[in-house]
Amino acid sequence: MKVDILITNGFVVTMEGRGVGMIEDGAVAIKGNRIEAVGSSYDIMREYKAEHVIDAKNKLVMPGFIDAHIHTGLSIIRGVAQDMTNWMQKGIWPFSKHVTTDDYVKGSMVNIIEGIQAGTTTFGDYDGHMTELVQNYIKIGARARVAELVNEIPDNVGDLPVGELYPFHSSIGEEKLARNIALMEKYNGIENGRITSILGPHGPDMMSLELLQEMKGLADKYDTKLHMHVAQGDREIDQIEKRYGKRSIDFLEEQGFLNERLIAVHLTEATDEETERVAKSGANMIYCAGSIGIIDGIVTPMLKFIESGGTACLGSDQAPGNNCNNMINEMKFAAILNKVKRANPAVFNATLALRSATIEAAKVLGIEHEVGSLRPGKKADVILLNLEEPSFTPVITSPVRNIIPNLVYSARGHEVETSIIDGKIVMENRKILTINHKKAVQDAQEAANGIAERAREDILEAESDILTMMREGML
Repeated sequence: MKVDILITNGFVVTMEGRGVGMIEDGAVAIKGNRIEAVGSSYDIMREYKAEHVIDAKNKLVMPGFIDAHIHTGLSIIRGVAQDMTNWMQKGIWPFSKHVTTDDYVKGSMVNIIEGIQAGTTTFGDYDGHMTELVQNYIKIGARARVAELVNEIPDNVGDLPVGELYPFHSSIGEEKLARNIALMEKYNGIENGRITSILGPHGPDMMSLELLQEMKGLADKYDTKLHMHVAQGDREIDQIEKRYGKRSIDFLEEQGFLNERLIAVHLTEATDEETERVAKSGANMIYCAGSIGIIDGIVTPMLKFIESGGTACLGSDQAPGNNCNNMINEMKFAAILNKVKRANPAVFNATLALRSATIEAAKVLGIEHEVGSLRPGKKADVILLNLEEPSFTPVITSPVRNIIPNLVYSARGHEVETSIIDGKIVMENRKILTINHKKAVQDAQEAANGIAERAREDILEAESDILTMMREGML
């Protein structure tokens, strides 16, 4: 039988079953944008022929990583708010109020490039101005599950004293909600289904109860998910307690949000009892290990969530917090931080880490029928990694196999050589084929220079920890 692409002779990790579904001498046949067959090289090569054959000898072949929670536009201010307290108020807001839509678009493209180069094929992008940012995914050829970040707070909210209630402006919420609805109606399912849309309430503390309930109703109307920060920090808990006299999860449960539509991001401040309640409700969770570790110094309760019967996965969050949007890095962070938290080296093993960046992430986003594993009928999102890089050497297959531990604990992302998304080769020999990589980086640098100049006075006035470090010659 004739197919379009045949990948042969590789270590194929299917992510089917309870583990990783390893086929040591495996092959994948791709026809159009879907996987036609997966199996041993002998069986696949006997049954299928293709003009484009990729010899994957000494390579790892696997489903592309899924970054379930990322704000790609924010990468335009990467690295400006690390090692500091009051990360949002004193670090992010002095910059972000000076970022234009065009700036966000340029930052987003560089962030997508970064992700693809490290093996990400699906992005759970959750940001402002998404109707503009989504054009980057159309151009570059990546898969995206996008949501507009909807809130009712003004850009200058960072000027408020820490702990004061945020002002809500219904006009802001109406504008952002309109953009999210435009995503649902104009972009959901475009590019042969490569781009899909969901709803993105920013958080229970960032909008009025009326707007929250309106978005809940829209989730029912469109039969879709609500991608939302939940218990994401002490500032959220403080805001909710001051407004409603209760903690975030109690409030959301009372308002009918704890169900299978909810994707609860972070749960940074959730107690064990609250975490168990969210897990048992059918809601799913996303853990951003690097971001929350750097911003808050906290390990969020992903293991408790899973132990309580919930489905959870990993995301990289935003570059001003995490600095790096690389799911290999995220897997390692998540595994090590949870081992330290539990004082148990056996917890959060490499298999769980890898599943959390592939098939479990697909389940959380509601797209497991399309991606997350290599199975006939699923979309052809496949990456190839070079096992002859020093970070993978040596490759041992007997009496134990070390490829998955080395992927999680040793690899850095540069090992990813080829990325196939929706059946099309987007990156080959580490060169992205669909856009001008160098120009995208240059455009983003020019945009960032302008932001830094416009934000100068606000940055100086914020008197952040990172500014003090700069003045003392520490940076």
